[in-house]
Amino acid sequence: MKIIVNSDHNISLTQESIAGLESLVETSLGHLGARLTRVEVHLTDGSAGRSTGDDIRCRLEARPEGLNEEFVTDNASTVDGAVSGALHKMVNVLDTVFGRLDHRKGGDSMGGVEPR
Repeated sequence: MKIIVNSDHNISLTQESIAGLESLVETSLGHLGARLTRVEVHLTDGSAGRSTGDDIRCRLEARPEGLNEEFVTDNASTVDGAVSGALHKMVNVLDTVFGRLDHRKGGDSMGGVEPR
């Protein structure tokens, strides 16, 4: 799983902060890493540097192998908060996507009750 961190010109990231964000993504999505080819983190400051509340937006894009990419967004007042919120949403989305793939036709019937 390749992790790419991008930001607009209003958010300045150091190499240490990028490494920290990559580590956060790896920790949150690591259990799905074998099924993902790439995860992109896009950070933007909606208020162009002014502090107006939840103005930092994280758009997270995950590319499952052989499937369409999945997108989520989250807004927060800090970069870490926005990334954490987006990762929480992405874990839920990917667990649903992979759960559906793992339980296709041929699995147990709904509720464990066999049709008559």
